[in-house]
Amino acid sequence: MKQIKRKIKESNPFRNRKYIAIMLYIFCFILFFGVFSRFAWIMVTGEINGENLVSNVHKLYTRNNTLQAKRGTIYDSSGNPIAMDANSYKMIAVLTDEWSTPKRPIHVQEPKAVAEVLAKHLSMSEEDLLDRLTMDNSQVEFGSIGRNLTYEIVSAIEEDLKKEELTGITFEEKKSRLYPNGIFASHTIGLAQRENGEQESQSLKGVLGLEKEFDEILSGEDGWIEYQRDRFGYVIPNQEIEEVLPTDGNDIHLTLDRRMQIYLESIVEDVNEEHSPEVLTATLMHAKTGEILATTQRPTFNGTTKVGIDQTWQNYLTEYTFDPGSTMKVMTLAAAIEEGTFRPYDYYKSGKIQVGGGTVHDVKPEGWGYISYLEGLARSSNVAFVHQVQEMGFETWKQYLDSYGFGQKTGISLPNEYSGSNPYGGDLQRINTSFGQGISVTPVQMLRAFSSITNGGKMVEPHLVKEIIDKETGEEKVFEPEGTPTLISKKTADQTLEYLTETVYSDVGTARGYAVEGFEIAAKTGTAQMIGEDGRYLSGDSNYVYSVVGMGPVEDPELIFYVTVQQPELNGAGHGSHVVQKVFNPVMKRALEYYSSEETEMDFEEESEVMANVIQKNTQAVIDNFNTTGREISIIGSGDTIVQQHPIQNAELKESDRIMLMTNGAMTLPDLTGWSKSDVLKLSELTGIAVTFEGEGFVNSQTLPPQSFIESETKLTVTLSPNE
Repeated sequence: MKQIKRKIKESNPFRNRKYIAIMLYIFCFILFFGVFSRFAWIMVTGEINGENLVSNVHKLYTRNNTLQAKRGTIYDSSGNPIAMDANSYKMIAVLTDEWSTPKRPIHVQEPKAVAEVLAKHLSMSEEDLLDRLTMDNSQVEFGSIGRNLTYEIVSAIEEDLKKEELTGITFEEKKSRLYPNGIFASHTIGLAQRENGEQESQSLKGVLGLEKEFDEILSGEDGWIEYQRDRFGYVIPNQEIEEVLPTDGNDIHLTLDRRMQIYLESIVEDVNEEHSPEVLTATLMHAKTGEILATTQRPTFNGTTKVGIDQTWQNYLTEYTFDPGSTMKVMTLAAAIEEGTFRPYDYYKSGKIQVGGGTVHDVKPEGWGYISYLEGLARSSNVAFVHQVQEMGFETWKQYLDSYGFGQKTGISLPNEYSGSNPYGGDLQRINTSFGQGISVTPVQMLRAFSSITNGGKMVEPHLVKEIIDKETGEEKVFEPEGTPTLISKKTADQTLEYLTETVYSDVGTARGYAVEGFEIAAKTGTAQMIGEDGRYLSGDSNYVYSVVGMGPVEDPELIFYVTVQQPELNGAGHGSHVVQKVFNPVMKRALEYYSSEETEMDFEEESEVMANVIQKNTQAVIDNFNTTGREISIIGSGDTIVQQHPIQNAELKESDRIMLMTNGAMTLPDLTGWSKSDVLKLSELTGIAVTFEGEGFVNSQTLPPQSFIESETKLTVTLSPNE
């Protein structure tokens, strides 16, 4: 009976429910306490799973935009812009409606109508545009056609879309760098662009030339602006906006003379097309100050279209080393005069000489018999200069080489400058340096050394930058390089100049072809053998670096002009020096006329009709102006501002010259009927398009119709026929 009562008591359902209820209460309390504690923790710390909720909400409703600093402008010596900032735009079509609201649609609703509008302004067919606008994507871009659009094109598109009440097209603004002169000391000026992998970045970075060397000075410092917006993206009114204004980059003024630079480019381009040298350099320097007045090279590139940039990234003024050849004899002559070993009217036997375990011979191995050392200079006799070094001694000659700065960087404001080399090893190599073999130099090193002859024994530092102007303060930082004394005296320098006239005006002088009408100059030519990969000198008629240095006027030198041409195709020129003459003679004559006249600007422009500067001028105004002169012009593009021109400013303008003007709008193809092959090639250079020619003569047909849109990737075939 007791057992039965115990079992009934143990199985009492009310007692079990009480225990269950108590457990539930405890569980609920724990759960509530846990949730409460979690919320309390979140409220106190403002974080969940390591994320700051306050920061996330701030980001959701806060817009923080970078205020882009304007990159400084690079000017020539007269204040004309060489490199400047410009705004460009990228077009994007929004195809999804997930970001739209009924009252504010931002996606493409009528693809066909939008394609019709865009086709009016872009070089893409309506069908191709419609294909893009109907893709199964959230948004779509338009390749190179939709990039680098000008403000004028963007404004025209937006206006037409607004008229038709069409939506879905948006534009991203970005900074770009404009080089309005095209080919204009391109490797020296350099490039500024967005780096690979940073396409979203608005900042431009200098990657070549002066743009790279002075990137920090040109770049400035970006600012920022921060404001609140609602969930629909609208700016909340009456809020306090935080803003830090950008600091624009500083402007740089160069020593380059625009007129001489343009003229040099045109002459060098003609020679390059005719003789296709592996390397060509030409630099004009003010002999008293070291200011680089004009400099160029081939191969080069167009700063605007970037055509040719893949040929080389080297600036040959500072990154090209070579054996200078007989132009080094200028420096040997000066050292010999200073040491008293050069006796101009003493005689020696020319031809060849055994020295240092090898043989040195003249350009004419059998020689000219017994001749004076002055005649040996005129004939550029190697044997004559071997005697000079032998007499002064190897150690003394080495001191002069060091004094001239060979093997040392000049410190010119360009990146990656080479120092060259002077191993000065065995006796034969030491002897060879007397006539410019066995020593490696850069063009700018040679210019520095030559300046000691025109400055009474004191070298001036070649330089490109005249001043830097701080946009914020207006403060000007002027560059005034100091001269460097050498071992030669003013008397020696003057005597060297006088003797160097023999090479130009003597009946046997090697520089007779470099005489400049109306001016007396000193000059020295050079023909240096090239070393192959096996370390041996190359053979063959063209495997040389041909060069010349000219200094004038002799009575008081103002200019030094140095030209090098490596491995040209002679094409009937007879000798490599004749190729060099095609660059040196016209440029040196123009420069001497320009800088020696008190009324230089008037003389320079009145010599013949010249092309005016129309860059950055209004397109219609330029057209109207040329119409009054009766000249026919060809417009390339649909914009309202001229950004490139051919012929370039101050180029001699003949009646037969075709004037081509490129605008800032999308490029358009002119009617080429009747154009010469050379004119079409100039068009190709301006625009970057690839042209294929069929036949000879003048254009009578073209594969793309006139006024069709073109871009740098466009390929064009033109048919030529004889002019009847």
